[in-house]
Amino acid sequence: MSRTKFFVVVLVCSFLYYLLPGFFFKTLQSISWVCWAFPNSVTAHQLGSGFTGLGMGAFSLDWATTASFLFSPLISPFFAIVNVFLGYFLIVYIVIPISYWGFNVYHARNFPIYSADLFTGDGQPYNITKIVNKNFEIDYNEYGKQGRVNLSTFFALTYGFGFATIASTLTHVSLFYGKEIYERYKASTKGKSDVHTRLMKNYKDIPAWWFYVLLTVTLLVALALTIFMKHDIQMPYWGLLAAALMAFIFTLPISIITATTNQTPGLNIITEYAMGLVYPGRPIANVCFKTYGYMSMTQAISFLADFKLGHYMKIPPRSMFLVQFLGTIIAGTVNLSVAWYMLNNVDQICHPDPKSSSPWTCPNDHVFFDASVIWGLVGPRRIFGPLGNYGALNWFFLGGFLGPVVVWVCHLLFPKASWIPLINLPVLLGATAYMPPATAVNYNSWILVGTIFNFFVYRYRKMWWKRYNYILSAALDAGVAFMAVLLYFSTGIENINVHWWGTDNPQHCDLAECPTAKGIIPPSDACPAF
Repeated sequence: MSRTKFFVVVLVCSFLYYLLPGFFFKTLQSISWVCWAFPNSVTAHQLGSGFTGLGMGAFSLDWATTASFLFSPLISPFFAIVNVFLGYFLIVYIVIPISYWGFNVYHARNFPIYSADLFTGDGQPYNITKIVNKNFEIDYNEYGKQGRVNLSTFFALTYGFGFATIASTLTHVSLFYGKEIYERYKASTKGKSDVHTRLMKNYKDIPAWWFYVLLTVTLLVALALTIFMKHDIQMPYWGLLAAALMAFIFTLPISIITATTNQTPGLNIITEYAMGLVYPGRPIANVCFKTYGYMSMTQAISFLADFKLGHYMKIPPRSMFLVQFLGTIIAGTVNLSVAWYMLNNVDQICHPDPKSSSPWTCPNDHVFFDASVIWGLVGPRRIFGPLGNYGALNWFFLGGFLGPVVVWVCHLLFPKASWIPLINLPVLLGATAYMPPATAVNYNSWILVGTIFNFFVYRYRKMWWKRYNYILSAALDAGVAFMAVLLYFSTGIENINVHWWGTDNPQHCDLAECPTAKGIIPPSDACPAF
């Protein structure tokens, strides 16, 4: 079968199949059979829930769930999948259970085992609106009355491992790739060109001034916003320059990790932390700083990946530049327009009734908002500093920084052990960086599918893998995307739903979000009192 025919067949199948998990049988998104086997056990639901628990045994028959947060597992190398699995298993199935049931770390049982929400000390939802004044800054008097912000232990430890990830990225790249980076930098002007570079010389290169002009214009526009709209965005001009500097510093090391593992450590935590320390109490300023720092780096890596693809596919560099430029303008305009339309036309968007089957739950935006409260409004000093509950998590920075040193020394002592250099601590420690909003079932399915195709199929059906693996990934993505758009315009706008066991409660794990400490008022009537 030709690749084109294979692509079309898989696309059609994916398109039609997504009707089931996307509309008629949403339980396929997370088959949490442990909850079904023990319907009245809080512990079983906490362990087995794919969406709000540890996902033990949970899996998905939905490609959108499998690829939604970690992207397609078919395009990640197997050693990277193994690193993600090891980190995920260590954190979710060893650290979290010990912290929750073993030592009740940070009063873990006062809160759900897996949640991105913010709580008071007695396990009740934190009333964020009360501690925000009319200028969108923190009201310290109201904050003092309501008390410290508390996180679920899972959420708190995720931040700790995030600290370790960003620190280990710098050390890992310096030790394992520092020499190669230096040699390639020297070779860029003196070394011999490879076959791809020689072929690309047939095209006109991109003038350097194109980049300089684009950088200057965008920087000036952003500076104008910080100067003339300072009251609205709260961030001073020096914040923009500092964010750009952070993006510049981290783009190279994180690009190395992305290029070798297809996993991209984020700058979101370190940018939030830095701005929260320097400029606390202003959530919008923190969000702007994170966006300029984190997203600038992310977009830079994305553009580099596009140029790399264009280099191998022999696409003229100037054409690539223009397509990227126009694509950014179009995508930014369309995204902003659609977001504005939805905010004004979708009832209770991002705040749906828990009993409804509304798809507008906005998990990414939920975490983004809570992060603005943690790092911007309240500030790291009152969360991870001397005035907060989670100061000990700062030691993760040191652990992450020293971890790659241990791996590197082991590699020097045992050079014949070829598996040691495959230990990638930025990937391993950052395995759960997407959690929350990603859930256990996303990881379970991603690891399972990735292992099947990039280990078993690659090893035992290598010719099939070479011919069809990436085509399969693209076709599955395309089929789901087309059906998702069709479902939105045909049923989503009119709020048309099918009501039965397989749609009204997608995972049937209602008790997973129940706190288990004595005396804590449960969030719903379904939760038993302890």
